Amino acid sequence: MIRSMTAFARKDAQGDWGTLTCEIRTVNHRYLEPSFRLPEAFRELENRFREELRKQGLKRGKVDISMRLQSAESDVQGFEISDEMARAVNEAANHINRMLDNPAHINALDILRWPGVMSLPEKDYSAAKEAAADLFADTVAELTSVREREGERLRPLFEDRLATMGKLVAEVREKMPQLLAAQERNLKDRFEKAKVELDPERVAQEMVMLAQKSDVAEELDRLDAHISEVTDTLKNDDAIGRRLDFLMQELNREANTLSSKSIDAAVTRIAVDLKVLIEQMREQVQNIE
Repeated sequence: MIRSMTAFARKDAQGDWGTLTCEIRTVNHRYLEPSFRLPEAFRELENRFREELRKQGLKRGKVDISMRLQSAESDVQGFEISDEMARAVNEAANHINRMLDNPAHINALDILRWPGVMSLPEKDYSAAKEAAADLFADTVAELTSVREREGERLRPLFEDRLATMGKLVAEVREKMPQLLAAQERNLKDRFEKAKVELDPERVAQEMVMLAQKSDVAEELDRLDAHISEVTDTLKNDDAIGRRLDFLMQELNREANTLSSKSIDAAVTRIAVDLKVLIEQMREQVQNIE
């Protein structure tokens, strides 16, 4: 199956604790590289989230995860104020003021800013954390579906180009006997124009050398083999991006060799067409998991 590494998913969840929003965005990357922006109370869930990514089959891609919690209005808790600490701070300030020639007035906000005077009561996030874990799993599942849908949209692109490449390889294979026969005629014509006596053995040697130099049978066989391998790889359920990238390199290598051995403008054109098709596929392969 073809899975794209570029995708986005967003899901929300609500409860007595408020509203949770999870957003996950992925782009292509050589390895799986998640990064998290979580509420401080959810930091301990990061390892659990990483395991969920692996559990749902993400193998590659840079994954940006953002989760936000908007507390319910009924869940807003008041401040806790330590009367004892506030009195102690006030008495200490008054004591210092009595020793000063020009004492400064201390107000309520000055006392509230003192460490230990005002605090927020510790909040129970256990229900919100469980909801966050479920929401994250649902968002990853949605992301995976998006990646699969985006990847499958690329299938016709690959199939069309592979089919065209197969026809081009078959065309070269069909042309080769005619091209070699034409080269033999050209060789004989050159001998005749140079007024050189035709030596059948010499002509045979020249033709053998020419045939060896222009023999592209192995390249055509390897092109056919690589095209078949790409076709089979596209049916694989595992991550196939790296294998496809390697196959694109091999296809390009054979197309270059075919071009360098060309003895005819038509074969050169076909080699160029092959390289264009390979490059079009290679660009898409960079985004496949």
